[in-house]
Amino acid sequence: MEKVYTNTIDWFRREINKSGLPEKYGIYFVYSCTYDSWKNTISLKKLLYIGKAEDQTIKDRVANHEKLNDWKKYLKEWEVLCYACTERNIDISRNEAAYIRYHKPPVNIEYVDAFPFDTTTVKSDWKIWLIFSEFTVYRKD
Repeated sequence: MEKVYTNTIDWFRREINKSGLPEKYGIYFVYSCTYDSWKNTISLKKLLYIGKAEDQTIKDRVANHEKLNDWKKYLKEWEVLCYACTERNIDISRNEAAYIRYHKPPVNIEYVDAFPFDTTTVKSDWKIWLIFSEFTVYRKD
């Protein structure tokens, strides 16, 4: 059955501040970014990974992630890891799969070539660079 989801993406944190990620369930996005300490701004460079936190909070899931070293391999000089997330309590797996299938981050393996759910449209009500504000993915096993 076709589904449409609307997500709010926020909670940007650099690696050094990841303890400030929410203690909620949802989907998280891992980026390479640069940080300008003079302006206190983050510039996103590349989407590296999309994951879900459904058995533990986003904060706990990211805290000691098993793919941390894989993410760091994609960092260039002066870049750091940054995180964003969307809080979601239902259909976390379907949303995560849709984001991965559509955006194909380099560290994700699952869902890059297949989407096991019915047609899914995802809308993000906050436009964020490197994530399309609306997209649709179709079943492909």
